[in-house]
Amino acid sequence: MASSVRKRIVKDRQMYLMLLPVILFFIIWHYIPMWGARIAFQDVRYVGANQWAGVKHFKMLFSSPVFFNVFKNTLIISAMKMFIIFPLPIILAFMLNEVSSTGYRKGIQSVIYLPHFLSWVVIAGLFISMLASPDGAVNKVRIFFHLKPISYMTSTHHIRWVFVFSEIWRSIGWDSILYIAAINSISPTLYEAATIDGATPLQQAFNITLPAIVPTIITVFILNLGFFMNAGFDQVFNMMNDAVINTVDIIDTYVYRVGLMQGNYSLGTAAGLFKGVIGLFLILSTDKLSRKVTGEGVW
Repeated sequence: MASSVRKRIVKDRQMYLMLLPVILFFIIWHYIPMWGARIAFQDVRYVGANQWAGVKHFKMLFSSPVFFNVFKNTLIISAMKMFIIFPLPIILAFMLNEVSSTGYRKGIQSVIYLPHFLSWVVIAGLFISMLASPDGAVNKVRIFFHLKPISYMTSTHHIRWVFVFSEIWRSIGWDSILYIAAINSISPTLYEAATIDGATPLQQAFNITLPAIVPTIITVFILNLGFFMNAGFDQVFNMMNDAVINTVDIIDTYVYRVGLMQGNYSLGTAAGLFKGVIGLFLILSTDKLSRKVTGEGVW
């Protein structure tokens, strides 16, 4: 067995060499830090060895009304992003597939991919400027139509929707790449046969394109569920302010505030570990359910 594995590695050594940086990245930034998760079960001492505290910090976490609100905000924001944003790249991929001009299609793709390469610091600055009251571009349009200006960034009723729309603007183009690639891998002969049989473009989309990319959709959905509890730290951190903190404070910002700013490393690690366990449960259970229902999964 070991000899067979060694032979395959030697045979495909160039491929494994290309894979090496990725393996090192995950080992350094994802696997080694797991050892630090033990401080969730310890009282951190700045002098001397840490003392084991059992599940004390988890009890403190779950009995805190602040964490309950943070957990609720995380679920709401993540659910809004998941169920509103997830179908949009698929729809966009379908629309781009119908553009007959290759040059025009590539031009559109270049434009919609660009926001992905902007940092959330830049994007937050753009949206704060556009949504400012009363001088932002959006409120100037509202005033032009004799509507009352809205302070979107300090409104608890609007701030979550700002997160959703800014995420759409940033990620919809980039997230559509996988679906475009999946659509491009479909044999053209299927469309030619459907055209001869008199199928309309809409019928072709629902009877050829959609079934062909279902495995890709399922895989992406399961992987996204693994990050369900993230809710977007960079976005929330850069757009959050004191007026809306109770509405948008999520687990990641809570961990940053409690663990790094207040120095309560054990409590912050307990919150982060709790989030990670939920993410693992979601991805494993969804993969199992998907295999039972569709026969397709991640592994």
